Amino acid sequence: MLTMKSKTRWIVLLLLLLLSFQARTDEGTTAGVYFERAGLKLISGVANVATGWMELPKNISLWQRRTDNEPVGVTEGVLRGFVHTASRMASGALDLATFWLPTFPTPNPPFIWEDFSRESEYYAFRTD
Repeated sequence: MLTMKSKTRWIVLLLLLLLSFQARTDEGTTAGVYFERAGLKLISGVANVATGWMELPKNISLWQRRTDNEPVGVTEGVLRGFVHTASRMASGALDLATFWLPTFPTPNPPFIWEDFSRESEYYAFRTD
């Protein structure tokens, strides 16, 4: 008859064996994905800190097109532009600080110039 201590050992051994099969991956692919994501995150972090101010004119333009009232569109565009400017620059700084984590850049689109006709969104630590 097995004692509780020996049962625990067998369960731990079985779990380690099962989990070790799931941990096996192709090291070349894993390294390639890691360096690709880390590099993109580093470059986008630098770019977003440097070009985050471009969110201001982008949002003024976006909000002017959404309303017929010019002063309302400009005012809302300026307010949202300041928020998005701060968000893009802060997310760029966050991406710079955490570029070594293999996640995608925080803002979507990753660079301000990729889709100038769409309002930016920000996601923390997205993996796909």
